[in-house]
Amino acid sequence: MYLTEENINKNPFKQFEIWFEEAKKIGLKDPNAMNVASATKNGVPSSRMVLLKAYSEEGFIFYTNYTSRKSGEIFDNPIVALNFFWDALERQIRIEGEIKKVEKEVSDAYFNSRSRLSQLGAHASNQSQVIENYEELTNKLNSFDEQYKDADIPRPDHWGGFIVIPSSIEFWQGHDGRLHDRLKFEKENNNWVLKRLSP
Repeated sequence: MYLTEENINKNPFKQFEIWFEEAKKIGLKDPNAMNVASATKNGVPSSRMVLLKAYSEEGFIFYTNYTSRKSGEIFDNPIVALNFFWDALERQIRIEGEIKKVEKEVSDAYFNSRSRLSQLGAHASNQSQVIENYEELTNKLNSFDEQYKDADIPRPDHWGGFIVIPSSIEFWQGHDGRLHDRLKFEKENNNWVLKRLSP
């Protein structure tokens, strides 16, 4: 299927929803997996895979440890890029924009929906920090499990959500001969402007 200026939804968030739902419908594993690329204030890049947990016309939300490498880079340089790639559909979506913490209430609500093990893991893991061995991690996990055995597990202050507020969203549809469709929405004067890019 070709992606044209006529058949693309003129609202990039609606177009994202259409493609995202199609990726889920064909049974892809973790269709919400996305690459998050960040950089230090000196421009040194890094990237990693995370899971999209919510989206709306406000932006795209994922959750992480606020003391991790990615978070340190985000706090120093709050411009990031996201990339979804669905090989079975020959599609990718590239998103660039500003990133900021979500409200505490949003992080609390999502944290409370997680499994007990995931909640304990958020307490036990000092993400991106060097540890002596895996046993160190499991010992901390067991310690928190004992601490909260008869209580609800609170969200740690160092864990929560980020929202990416896009300034551009590009939809890429692959074709034979590398003559791909690339349609890009860019925010200009608070309006989305659609442009076609050469593949």
